[in-house]
Amino acid sequence: MPGAYTYDYPRPAVTADVAVLRLDKEPEILLIQRKFPPFQEKWALPGGFMEMEETLEETARRELMEETSIRAGELIRFDTYDNPGRDPRGRTITQTFVMIWKEEMGHAKAGSDAASLQWFVLNDLPSLAFDHQQIVNDVLRMIREGDQGSHASR
Repeated sequence: MPGAYTYDYPRPAVTADVAVLRLDKEPEILLIQRKFPPFQEKWALPGGFMEMEETLEETARRELMEETSIRAGELIRFDTYDNPGRDPRGRTITQTFVMIWKEEMGHAKAGSDAASLQWFVLNDLPSLAFDHQQIVNDVLRMIREGDQGSHASR
């Protein structure tokens, strides 16, 4: 079969997540409420699995549109999270992007895997799915400290 590969070792899944920030009076972050397991009804960053012909940025843009109806603007590649236990479905590595929301990107509406969505003040978040609390904490640290260093291997 042309284009098919077989390997003797398992391969991890790859995802992209987007920390969408809205800089109003108090900085806010957009979270989706998951429609399906795992972590059904828990809050999470918008994101999802990479398709075979996509780049990480294309994955982030597609997932953001599918889950929130927002057209991604400039995506800032933030960090990679690769803790072996971060996703109960199996070995999953995610690349996180940060984006500042602007009016022209559209208003958020829940779609695809999102039961609902909501903007949350950064210092008053609900319980988050996966390792998304760690990711948000790292984004907050970057905002507060201007930290440009890596937070990988979380």
